[in-house]
Amino acid sequence: MAKVIDFQTDPSNYRHWSVAYDGPVATLTMDVDEDGGLFDGYQLKLNSYDLGVDIELNDIVQRMRFEHPDVKVVVMQSGKDKVFCAGANIRMLGGAAHSHKVNFCKFTNETRNAYEAAEEESGQKYIAAIKGACAGGGYELALACNHLMLVDDATSSVSLPEVPLLAVLPGTGGLTRVTDKRMVRRDLADVFCATEEGVKGKRAVEWRLVDEVVPNSRFDEIVAERAAEFAAASDKATGEGITLGPLSRTIAEDGSVTYSTVEVALDRVARTAVITLNGPEADAPADMSELHGQGDQAYMLRLAREFEDAILHLRLNEMKCGLWTLRTQGDPAALAAHEALLRDNADHWLANEIRHYWKRVLKRLDVTSRSLVTLVEHGSCFAGVLAELIWAADRSYMMEDEFEGDNRPIATITLTPDNFGTYPMGNGLTRLHTRFLATSEAVDAMQEQIGDAMEAEEAEEHGLVTMIMDDIDWDDEIRIILEERASFSPDAMTGMEANLRFAGPETMETRIFGRLTAWQNWIFNRPNAVGENGALQRYGSGIRGDYNMERV
Repeated sequence: MAKVIDFQTDPSNYRHWSVAYDGPVATLTMDVDEDGGLFDGYQLKLNSYDLGVDIELNDIVQRMRFEHPDVKVVVMQSGKDKVFCAGANIRMLGGAAHSHKVNFCKFTNETRNAYEAAEEESGQKYIAAIKGACAGGGYELALACNHLMLVDDATSSVSLPEVPLLAVLPGTGGLTRVTDKRMVRRDLADVFCATEEGVKGKRAVEWRLVDEVVPNSRFDEIVAERAAEFAAASDKATGEGITLGPLSRTIAEDGSVTYSTVEVALDRVARTAVITLNGPEADAPADMSELHGQGDQAYMLRLAREFEDAILHLRLNEMKCGLWTLRTQGDPAALAAHEALLRDNADHWLANEIRHYWKRVLKRLDVTSRSLVTLVEHGSCFAGVLAELIWAADRSYMMEDEFEGDNRPIATITLTPDNFGTYPMGNGLTRLHTRFLATSEAVDAMQEQIGDAMEAEEAEEHGLVTMIMDDIDWDDEIRIILEERASFSPDAMTGMEANLRFAGPETMETRIFGRLTAWQNWIFNRPNAVGENGALQRYGSGIRGDYNMERV
C-alpha cells in the first residue's frame, strides 16, 4: 500500500524549520535535516526541500497567523553556511512520479501565496535575509517574501537555473513573480533565467531581483534594524492567540475519512468521492469573546481546517478519484449566523484570520484537478460561504419541490453579503462575478436577494445552479451524469476544467496556476527533462541532457 501523506503536523514534530519569537518580530530559520526526506532514495542536501519540508512551512505560516497574531514581521533565514536554499531536491524530482511532481509544485505554490499575502491580509510582512547561494526554488521561497535582503559578498547570489541545468521551469511561480511582482525587464529576466550562476551584489538590486544588498559585516545588524522599522510602521490588529490542536480524523480501510464536521465517502471502483460538509450543531457565539474562548473548536475555523485537510488528503493520496461530489447538510440560517458574527467583527484579528482562511481554502478547491459537482439537496445548508461551493463546481444540480418520503427541509440557497467580495478567486473576482462575466449587473441585482432562502425555481431563474430536477428524475439523472463524467479522460478533464474555471482577468495568481503550471505539466512529461537521457536524470553526472531539438 502506498504511503499516506499526512498534511497535519505541529512544532514538536518539525525537522526542518525552527521559529524564535521576540515580540513583534519572529525569526524563521530553514535548517533542513538531510536525512529527513518524505521518501527514501535521496538526501536533502544544501537546504533543498521536498513536500515534507513544505508541509512544515505551511503549518508555520498558518500558526503564525492564529497562534502568534502579535507578530508583525517574519525574518526568513538559513541555518546553513554559504547557502540560503538550493530549491527543490533534484533527486526527489528525478525519481518522483509525474503526478507527485505536479501536486508538489501546486502545494508549494499555495504555501508561497499564503505568506506572500500575509502582509496585506494579516499585517505580517516576510523578509528574506539571504546569505549564500539562493537558487531555483530557494529564490522562489525568497521571492514570495515582500522584502528581499542579500549579502554583498563573493558567494551570495540569486538564480533561477532550472532551464539551463534541468530543462524544466521554476516550479513555484518564479518566472511570474520575476516579471509581475518584481517587474524585472523582460530582456534582463531572460538573461537571468538562462544563467546558471545567477546574479549578485549591486546588479541584483539594479535588476530589481532583490530590494537591497548589505555588507556581510553588518548584515545581521541591518536585518534587525529593518525588521524593527517595519514592525514600528505596522498598525496590525493583535490579541491573544489561539492554539491549533490536532484535527479529529479517522481514515477507514476503504479510504473514507471522517472528521467532526466533514465526511468523505470514497468509491474507488467508480473513482469518485462524496464530500459532505455539516452545518453547525450549536448557535453562533454571542460575541467575539465567546468565539475566542472556543479556540480552534469554533465552528467556522474547525470546518475550514477539516475541509482543507480533506482536499489535500484526496489530492495526494486518492489521485484516481477524479470526480468529487460536494454536499452539505444542516440549517442554513444557523450557518449564516456564524458567518455574520465574523463579518460584523471583521476588524477583530481572529475574525479577520478566519475569513481570509476560508478564502484560501476555497482557492485550494478552485485549483484542484478534479471534476467538481455540487448537489443542492433537501436538508442542505448552502448559505454564505458554503454557497460558494455551488459556483466553485463545474456543475451544480438542485432538488425541486418535495420528494416522496423525504422529510428534510426543502432545498434552498441563501446569499449573504459575504458572497459579494469576501472570498475572491485567484482572478480577483468573486465566484458570482466570474460566473456572470457578461452580465455583472445581474450580480449586483442579486444583492436584493440577500437573506432570502431561494428554492429551486427561483435559484434557476437567477442562474445560480446548472439544472433543477424533481423526484422523478433526480436519482437516475444524477447517476448518469456522474458515471459519464467519471468515464472521461482525466487529462482532458483537467485541461478543460482549468480553462473554464478562470474566466475574466489574468492575474499573477492565475498565471502561476494556469499558464505556468500547464507548461510545467507538459515539460514534466517530456524526454528532454525526464527521459532516460534527460536533464533531470543526468543532473550531477557531468553530462548534459540529450535533447530532441524540435521546437513544438
